[in-house]
Amino acid sequence: MSFIYRSISIICVIFLSLTSILIFPTPTLAVGITENHLTSCPTSPNCVVSQNGDEKHAIEPIPYHGDRDKAKETLLKVLTVVPRTEVVEQTDNYIHALSKSRIFKFTDDVEFYFPTDEDVIHIRSASRVGDSDLGVNRRRMEQIRLAMQDLNVY
Repeated sequence: MSFIYRSISIICVIFLSLTSILIFPTPTLAVGITENHLTSCPTSPNCVVSQNGDEKHAIEPIPYHGDRDKAKETLLKVLTVVPRTEVVEQTDNYIHALSKSRIFKFTDDVEFYFPTDEDVIHIRSASRVGDSDLGVNRRRMEQIRLAMQDLNVY
């Protein structure tokens, strides 16, 4: 009997958690570049950023060698194979994509900034709702980094 009660309790907790996320979503954070920096992460652990990130949010930028436009072109190709990810905005020095989770279709903002004075791509990935992302944003960015490395960008 305790197994049944535990199972029901777990299901209720999951249901209530998902319901609260859908009913009381965290407001969408600002995206984009302000004063040559990507937006900082909120206090929740569901974000990583390569500029001015504290210890739990920091991630290294993606270095590249050679032409910035070629690095950007390669990154855009990589993003076409990242599951459930769509580029929604791009300028000469910025890419904004949306990535959706497979089951619940939660949206993450995925951003890339190409500063003119560095041979790196600054990165940011943040969940729009909830608190924990179970490390999804960090893993996504590290997979993109590996793909860029495999394509000999750095």
